Amino acid sequence: MTDRPLPETTSTSGALGLTACIALVVGNMIGSGVFLLPASLAPFGPIAIGGWILTSAGALVLAIIFGRLSRVVSKPGGPYAYSQEAFGDFAGFIIAWGYWIALWTGNAAVAVALVGYLGFLFPIIAEVPMYGLATALVAIWSLTLINIRGVEEAGLVQIVTTVLKLVPLILIGTLGIFWINPENYLPVNQSGTTAVSAISAAAALTLWAYLGLESATVPSGDVIEPEKTIPRATVIGVIIAACVYISVTAVSMGVLPAETLGVSAAPLAAVGEVMFGTLGGILVACGAVISTFGTLNGFTLLSGQVPYGAALDRVFPAALGQKSKFGTPANALILSNVLASILIILNFAQGLVAAFNFVILLAVVASLLPYAICAVAEIMIRLNGGELLRGPELAKVVVLGGLGFIYSVWAFIGSGAETVLLGSVLLLAGVPIHVWVRWSHAKSLEDMQKNSVSKGE
Repeated sequence: MTDRPLPETTSTSGALGLTACIALVVGNMIGSGVFLLPASLAPFGPIAIGGWILTSAGALVLAIIFGRLSRVVSKPGGPYAYSQEAFGDFAGFIIAWGYWIALWTGNAAVAVALVGYLGFLFPIIAEVPMYGLATALVAIWSLTLINIRGVEEAGLVQIVTTVLKLVPLILIGTLGIFWINPENYLPVNQSGTTAVSAISAAAALTLWAYLGLESATVPSGDVIEPEKTIPRATVIGVIIAACVYISVTAVSMGVLPAETLGVSAAPLAAVGEVMFGTLGGILVACGAVISTFGTLNGFTLLSGQVPYGAALDRVFPAALGQKSKFGTPANALILSNVLASILIILNFAQGLVAAFNFVILLAVVASLLPYAICAVAEIMIRLNGGELLRGPELAKVVVLGGLGFIYSVWAFIGSGAETVLLGSVLLLAGVPIHVWVRWSHAKSLEDMQKNSVSKGE
């Protein structure tokens, strides 16, 4: 990455304004999570709202941190660029590696959520596990093949699906209050554990819904006045998403008893059915299918682009930087979605909700390392540039960085021992790959030098 010239910052060029950047942040965060998380959170009871509030606060701190980093580092790439700038090439590799893991594990989670809502529309998919598994794999590989061939209309598809998925969520979060049964909110803590444990566990699950909060920082070279637009868009986007998440979850828990909500593979469709009858359930399920399909398409695209870009930067193996005859990163797409498919197959036997919970926690664990490193990146970047902060500015950077780092570590621990162990193994698996890539690059340079000397002689 350091071999490439950095783009100059400009305050006038670019195609993305504030509204477009807010849509990018909201669209990337609100995907499959909110459509299945009410079922995941039901066993905790209404105390899970405390997890949402805590996660929302942590996400807001991270949003402010990423907004500040976008002013300090002008080059595109988001967390990858900030980490590399602050801590060097190895940190950049680990962040790229963790982000890639989060993408293909996220792909698996979104496919599982898609199956849940298709099962509401076509019950046989939910009733026969093998049909559900086959549907998830067909969805992943259909979009993989489409992305390998290249789809110019992908951007338009994403805009349309973002608008359509917000409609049922807003209807449930606002009109749903008229169908709430207060008895469903008792007891407040239904987890059988302490309030602190319940909130911590719920918060770890809810962080999945905020992955993507850094979206506006990635295409910074195409943003109008990025130093102003990116921080505002990121913070406003997180606030909008938080309002949607908390209202929808609170209404869902009030409309349906915990024992019903907790086992539903399509919880918001079940809520819609109570509110508006069979047609309401079908419309919500259709909205969820559109949303998850759009998210799956976006995740599939990124699961190829991230390793492809890292390979061009000589951070990932060179084979992932090769293009197909269609001009797309076919090798990267295929590898990413082979791994996503394996993850689905290994966990599908647990049931839809259990498989979704495990996979999203794995994606969260992979994302928390980038968040933790970026939380303290600004101090290092300024020090590397010879700038020594003092007074209020130093206090602001230290407090924000400390809060972001502590939150990331706390959420990492709250993800559970099994998930943390597997996530840590996946992250550590990248270390020998980094060594191999660097060795291969050094060997290529040595061979080129030898050839130059030979030709000179």
